[in-house]
Amino acid sequence: MIELVRTDSTNPDFVELVSLLDADLHVRDGDDHSFFAQFNKITAIKHVVVAYLHEVPVGCGAIKAYSQDTVEVKRMFVLPEFRGQGIAGKILAELECWAAELDYSTLILETGKAQPEAIRLYTKSNFKVIPNFGQYENIESSVCMQKAVQGQPVKEL
Repeated sequence: MIELVRTDSTNPDFVELVSLLDADLHVRDGDDHSFFAQFNKITAIKHVVVAYLHEVPVGCGAIKAYSQDTVEVKRMFVLPEFRGQGIAGKILAELECWAAELDYSTLILETGKAQPEAIRLYTKSNFKVIPNFGQYENIESSVCMQKAVQGQPVKEL
């Protein structure tokens, strides 16, 4: 059974999972990895979810304030051997619930064209592709998406 634990970016299991995520992204992003890495620092992230299966950390995700009513989904990752079991969807749903509790109305995220499984997860979770925002605005390999938090109206960026 999957146990979801709310924590922050000081959690050692989160730190380890993110290091594995970064190694995977380094391969997928190639020469572009250093550009993306600068926006994925985990210091001072207050809202992190770690998924455990039989007390073993198998996945993670986080939300980080983007504006007064919008949070950005960050650092979503599930160990390869545990993918396809719905763990990422559970993490994402927990992050959305947490965002609602914190009175945010919109979730946004950036992923890459080199992560088709992530795009499928977000699409299945009712995220819609939007124009690239912020630092991703002119990055062709980026895919930006958004979703209203639990039925709230989407706030435009």
